[in-house]
Amino acid sequence: MQLFIGGACAGKGDAVSERFPGARWHRLAAGAPLDDWRATASIAVPLVVTGWTTWLEAALGDEPDDDRLRERLAAALDALVSTERRGGSTVVLILPEMGRGIVPMAASARRLRDLAGWLAQDAAERAEVVWYVRHGLVKRLK
Repeated sequence: MQLFIGGACAGKGDAVSERFPGARWHRLAAGAPLDDWRATASIAVPLVVTGWTTWLEAALGDEPDDDRLRERLAAALDALVSTERRGGSTVVLILPEMGRGIVPMAASARRLRDLAGWLAQDAAERAEVVWYVRHGLVKRLK
């Protein structure tokens, strides 16, 4: 699994498109199951999974327990890694980096940033390669 992380409009999508030109893209939808990417996956074609912020924002209203929500996200990451290892094609995640801005006053906005940060940590731990994208510049971190 490869992870591309960076701020809004940093060039993550362009970097992924350049490195994986024939990839299938799957955008997580608010309220949709985390494993609905399975319908998009193909053995011979890399799978790019994006839309994590939209999914997280919706999930915050449905799940009050951060630990349970983090466990669901970790299970989804494990399923992606497992599919890749069983002979599927490369899985690429695009995640937002939200930790460089001003801490928001609203508790829900702080919670979103906390969960996005935990998701990024868990994804980076599982990923074979991690790329940081800023201002269109791509740097390999792992």
